[in-house]
Amino acid sequence: MLILGDENIPFVEKAFGPLGDVRTLSGRAMTPDGVRDADILLVRSVTRVDRVLLSGSRTRFVATATIGFDHVDRDYLASRGIGFAAAPGSNARSVAEYVVTALLALEARGVLRVAGSTLGVVGVGNVGSKVDALARALGMRTLLNDPARARREGAAGFVALDDVCAQADVITFHVPLERGGADPTWHMINAALLGKVKNGVVLLNTSRGAVHDTEALKSAKRSGRIGALALDVFESEPGIDAQLALAADIATPHIAGYSFDGKVAGTRMIHEAACRHLQIDPVWPDGIPPREERRVALARPSIFEAVRASYDIEGDDARLRDALRANTPESRAVGFDRLRKEYPRRREFANWRIIFAPAAEAAREKLGFLGFEVVESGRPAHDMPDSVTQIR
Repeated sequence: MLILGDENIPFVEKAFGPLGDVRTLSGRAMTPDGVRDADILLVRSVTRVDRVLLSGSRTRFVATATIGFDHVDRDYLASRGIGFAAAPGSNARSVAEYVVTALLALEARGVLRVAGSTLGVVGVGNVGSKVDALARALGMRTLLNDPARARREGAAGFVALDDVCAQADVITFHVPLERGGADPTWHMINAALLGKVKNGVVLLNTSRGAVHDTEALKSAKRSGRIGALALDVFESEPGIDAQLALAADIATPHIAGYSFDGKVAGTRMIHEAACRHLQIDPVWPDGIPPREERRVALARPSIFEAVRASYDIEGDDARLRDALRANTPESRAVGFDRLRKEYPRRREFANWRIIFAPAAEAAREKLGFLGFEVVESGRPAHDMPDSVTQIR
């Protein structure tokens, strides 16, 4: 049995090796000829899986190691009796930590004050629920908008999108990309919606690029209607609109969910799904992911410094801006893809021990709620480094 996997799925060969002959390929290089002999196809979001790709193939099972699956034609798979699985929730924590880090970075620039601000969370699934919890841990008031959940569970606890626009100082979007149905999200961030938000709103999109209308965002940013903009996703990736990315206060190359922990969780979820498809018991190899200890020593209690030490979002932003300096759209697209392919290992907050001397109780509590392990060093502050020290 041939298993063809995206080369950016971590541990795909080690995890799937016991199930068959595993070969890897760049996700954008997957072609009808290249996948023709694959019995199992494992992809990420850059591969469009549809009739064009699979017509004439012997593929019987497709899995995407991502939470979204708008790149997969599920109706076509069902029409051919091809099994399908995704990895919902696998990188939810990673995206939530990205949002928190972006907000704290903007606060450090003087753009907003996190504690006491009102955050609108549009889409309260795996990701949005975690964003809600982390934001409240930082002292934010949250407004939750999720029409599908409101219909299933009742309206209590949810607010209309118009109310989010009218009241929220910050709005973050965590919705699937849907072009039709009861809750379409394609271009939901459009001129009409942006005309309803508070003037100077902080807006974040980490869901899908086509959830926002590029031209509407550029116009709202130019006019000041949007006070600050953080984007991890763009229309037409990898050939993104450079003007929009450069206008954003934080712009990153679709890596919000790219924590090492989230990627490995995605691999494990599709491995279990493939085993169910093959009707065998899943056996996960030992040592995945490897144990790592990461510590940060701080002379003074600082939530932002602790978060920045664990995830350098400004470095991701700077690298994308460098890639966008290329002379041609083709070169910029190659640079965008390269940043994703060569993304450095990022561990989630739970992998980090924050060492303060001394630790203020408020900072200890908030960092604990964010998932960090927080300890006092027992050393006086003057014996601690003045700046962040990472100990790996």
